[in-house]
Amino acid sequence: MNVSNAPDYAAIKSKQNAAWASGDYARIGTTLQIVGESLAEAMDVRPGATVLDVAAGNGNATLAFARRWCNVTSTDYVDALLARGRGRAEAESLPVTFQVADAEQLPFADAQFDAVVSTFGVMFTPNQAKAASELVRVCRPGGRIGLANWTPDGFIGQVFKTLGRHIAPPAGVSSPALWGTKGWIEERFGSQAQSIAMTPKDFIFRYRSPAHFMDVFRTYYGPVHKAFLALDQASQVALEKDLLATIASFETATDGTMRVPSAYQEIVITKA
Repeated sequence: MNVSNAPDYAAIKSKQNAAWASGDYARIGTTLQIVGESLAEAMDVRPGATVLDVAAGNGNATLAFARRWCNVTSTDYVDALLARGRGRAEAESLPVTFQVADAEQLPFADAQFDAVVSTFGVMFTPNQAKAASELVRVCRPGGRIGLANWTPDGFIGQVFKTLGRHIAPPAGVSSPALWGTKGWIEERFGSQAQSIAMTPKDFIFRYRSPAHFMDVFRTYYGPVHKAFLALDQASQVALEKDLLATIASFETATDGTMRVPSAYQEIVITKA
């Protein structure tokens, strides 16, 4: 890519930071806790291992590994989210180190951690190649990198695709859902991996109704919250209609509630 045409990653991250800090992501993040627990089991990391949670949000993976007696460092570039994770850890008397950090420029030494993990976090970095290389850099040889990433064709992948039809994504930035594809993961990690295990999974979004989901996500989920704020009234109505149609295309409940499976990949990479 010509340098003059390269995305302004600093500006993009500044806007992303503001988006994720808006609303109250922790209210939604806590509903995803089972994903962190599942990843911790799949990683099978020994007690006492050093674990870095990258783009940790409010700490789902952080808590899961700390509950298994790992020495966890929890990082995010949104300090308010780390504060929520800290509160959760304190409530459970779990000793966790919290540190503000950019996933594309991790302030840690090469090979510092036994395991490096991220659940629905690092996939949203604008400079995806740099973020992937940082995960590898700070993981020791023989250590493991564990990821939970939404897929392009799954529910959340389609939610972001729907948002992109109403609010243009930053120029030059690839879809976060690439992190949920076999080809992209193998391209970014294959040359530095002993093995890559990818397990297709579903997280089930359970809400009182599709309207309840819309209300929660419009209020608390930063990217959706910001998208609606950026649109005029007519455009907001159109976006809500399209999002409800996306929900309907995945809906499995028949009683008026919402039960929507969202495909993701649970990934365990063993570093060479």
